[in-house]
Amino acid sequence: MRQARPYGNKRAGFAEAVALSKARRAGVDLPPPKKASPGTRRKAAHDSDVGHEGAAHKTSATRSRATKKALKREGHSAASKSALSKQATSAAKKRTATDRSAAAKKAAQTKGAAGRSAAARKAAHTREVHAHH
Repeated sequence: MRQARPYGNKRAGFAEAVALSKARRAGVDLPPPKKASPGTRRKAAHDSDVGHEGAAHKTSATRSRATKKALKREGHSAASKSALSKQATSAAKKRTATDRSAAAKKAAQTKGAAGRSAAARKAAHTREVHAHH
């Protein structure tokens, strides 16, 4: 997930949340997070509604300008490759083995035959490279 420039974020987790919110508001069907505070779930549901029905009223130019200005003052490193990688790793550590396994199975299913075969080739190559002789 890449954060659109010229805006920044304080933390990688926040950069990810902003990207998900933007996607929901753009009409992408994303369910609200299972393990989140009621407020976060409510916000996600609202974003989805806005994505499907459109906003109830237009954001004022003053507010829009203020938000843009505030985001421009934030750093950009939160959305860097290493920061997002670190965020993904720490998020994965909090998940159970069953959770991760289920996600992997679902990913394999939705990949398609060509994708699976390419992934298998890549995995074999990685094993070969990292094999201890």
